Amino acid sequence: MKILVVVPAYNEANAITSVLVALRSNKYDILVVDDGSSDATGDVARAHGVSVVRHLFNRGLGAALRTGFAYAVDHDYDAVITLDADGQHSPVEISRFCAALDRGADVVIGQRERSAMPLIRQIYTACGALVTSGLFGGPLIDSQSGFRALRCSVLKKFNLTTSRMEISSEILAEAHRVGASVEQVPISVKYTQYSMSKGQGFFEGMRTMWRLLLKSFS
Repeated sequence: MKILVVVPAYNEANAITSVLVALRSNKYDILVVDDGSSDATGDVARAHGVSVVRHLFNRGLGAALRTGFAYAVDHDYDAVITLDADGQHSPVEISRFCAALDRGADVVIGQRERSAMPLIRQIYTACGALVTSGLFGGPLIDSQSGFRALRCSVLKKFNLTTSRMEISSEILAEAHRVGASVEQVPISVKYTQYSMSKGQGFFEGMRTMWRLLLKSFS
């Protein structure tokens, strides 16, 4: 299976090196989508010999992922795996996603261990799962997890339009709409003061919920 690992990144010059070093131990191609960073994120990524696509200005997580998905489809990859650029995810766990794809899953979501999360992240995760399931149907899934895998054959059927954090819920909504099979696999997550500062805050969470409501009526 031809797999592309997509790493959306915004101002991650100080963190992305460790992620790319760990990823290079895998056999998969890597694409960093530099979402209009004002630091040297793109240059650091190129120095590690990976492909880089740069947005001229910051467009948001959803736009960065959609750019990565389009690249994968255009370059005839079989599947895409996404993970964060801030070091939260362990690249060695990519094998779990590949195993789920081999079992026939179309979309694979990394399920974070709830008890290992800071309390505020537990609340956000529970709310995200409830809102996504309530608005779009389907089972309760860790909808805001950034560690995921998708078959490109299924991505071609998706109509992804959102540009920011709500992309995570939109992916599951589209999977439900087209009848794609979804599987969760357990993952570990490393929370640091830095990664917590980059995460979705309360007001951004409210904006995300509002955008999802609009999406559900579109």
